[in-house]
Amino acid sequence: MQKSDLLQETVQHIDIKQFDVVGLVEAMSRTAFQARNLGRAAHIYDEMLRDQDCAIILCLAGSLFSAGLKKVVYDMITHNMVDIIVSTGANIVDQDFFEALGSKHYVGDIFADDEVLRQLHIDRIYDTYIDEDELRVCDMTIAEIAATLPPRPHSSREFIQAMGAYLDKHARNRESVVLAAYHHDVPIFVPAFSDCSAGFGLVHHQWYSPESHLTIDSVRDFRELTQCKLASPHTGLFMIGGGVPKNFAQDTVVAAELLGFETAMHKYAIQITVADERDGGLSGSTLREAHSWGKVDIVREQMVFSEATLAMPLVVGYAYGKRNWVNRPARRLAQIFRSNIPALQLTTA
Repeated sequence: MQKSDLLQETVQHIDIKQFDVVGLVEAMSRTAFQARNLGRAAHIYDEMLRDQDCAIILCLAGSLFSAGLKKVVYDMITHNMVDIIVSTGANIVDQDFFEALGSKHYVGDIFADDEVLRQLHIDRIYDTYIDEDELRVCDMTIAEIAATLPPRPHSSREFIQAMGAYLDKHARNRESVVLAAYHHDVPIFVPAFSDCSAGFGLVHHQWYSPESHLTIDSVRDFRELTQCKLASPHTGLFMIGGGVPKNFAQDTVVAAELLGFETAMHKYAIQITVADERDGGLSGSTLREAHSWGKVDIVREQMVFSEATLAMPLVVGYAYGKRNWVNRPARRLAQIFRSNIPALQLTTA
């Protein structure tokens, strides 16, 4: 068996613009169980878009873009349906940036022989395949970008902005979340930036430049995300999965208070997850639990216990179909970090 025998059928990204799911989601909201929860979550997300004072923070955990959800997030950026992204590194680097460089994700088989895949340099994510040799190209492109930047601490947002600038000149696939965020001034934060393909590239960069290299400052990430929170009268969380992105975004409320600012809890919050709350883990912890920490208001919150590839296109597709994004002011919060405007005085564009 050759590698080409297995890497044939590519994963196709869902285009929410091609379907009108408004009626379906409305019908689901009048049923029960997770269908009703999903319907209420869709209504809350649409309410975020209608709230002129609300900045929307999208949190992404899990292997989402390799599974066909990249275009959903791309359309959220290009249609002004999100203002800040907090993500795991895999989605942003191994999957989005990887595809922007011209690579693909392929339809795989959960029953494949993983030893055969290893020998063929094919990586498996459940039923999806990635060409490991092409992923190494992604790693080294990150190292190449690092070598062009000043040898000092950078936030992940800064580095991802540099990735966007690189793609602006070199992208082979311009339908990219990183590139769209670069053009629309949507800051992307990856708090655990080294826990992905970027980590390999940055290890290479530091190893071969021991006296002069950059580092990624996760505290700077936290400070910058808190600045975005302070620049927004209200905020709404749209969380896919849990983990670090979920907690990182929720914690901005507490950070702002510790810095001496009066700021509101996140006004809106929805989470799509399959994690269970009973083991005390973060990914399954409810939004009501977060209220006890002073992070999330519980007037407009909804948990949806569903797998992301099923639920996210319906929630976002519903809000897209309602079209309340059309007259929504663009916040362009990345401008905070390119100007001398204090975060609290930044006005919407």
